[in-house]
Amino acid sequence: MRHFYRSHMQLADVLALADEFFPTIGLTQHTTAPKSRTYTGALGTLRLSVRAEGGHYTFVQVETDQMGESRLDRNAKRFFVTLHRTEDPTHALSPSY
Repeated sequence: MRHFYRSHMQLADVLALADEFFPTIGLTQHTTAPKSRTYTGALGTLRLSVRAEGGHYTFVQVETDQMGESRLDRNAKRFFVTLHRTEDPTHALSPSY
């Protein structure tokens, strides 16, 4: 599966947050490149890449080797929520139903 998120955080800050978040779910950092990370573990393999987009956005892309809605995919989405809460801690979710 492939997921993406647009953030206002700097590239290095997103990567640092990923290095803190993914070991907590049992993934170990396998490879490091300047703008990407690969994590592996019992849940599968996750590849994260970041790039500057549109001047002030950071485009964060996560690819997993899992099919459908796996536990690894749900944790990738939790990482995106962590990014959102880091960049705007005062935001309160409100239901729209």
